[in-house]
Amino acid sequence: MPRLPDTAFFAVAPDWVCEILSPSTAVLDRTRKLSIYGREGVAHTWLVDPVARTLEVLAREGDRWVVLDCAGADQVARIPPFDAVELEIGLLWDDAAGAPR
Repeated sequence: MPRLPDTAFFAVAPDWVCEILSPSTAVLDRTRKLSIYGREGVAHTWLVDPVARTLEVLAREGDRWVVLDCAGADQVARIPPFDAVELEIGLLWDDAAGAPR
């Protein structure tokens, strides 16, 4: 995007989306939203589940989503589209940094 638009929204779809799942919205995130992201050309989606403490990695292949990986707990992973760096999955959870639960 060469410059920020003057509108309150972007007309260009992002390459990557990260959804934080909650019990009340997980079905919506996994169904309707994934369909919309695919239709709009999003190439990568991460689904972070703080209850299960997992990160599910999806990539769009044609008109469908393919699960590339699922990481959790204390795993260290290289996850597309940011696979140039290692991500410590455990750092996604509050208590991993010593915060009270």
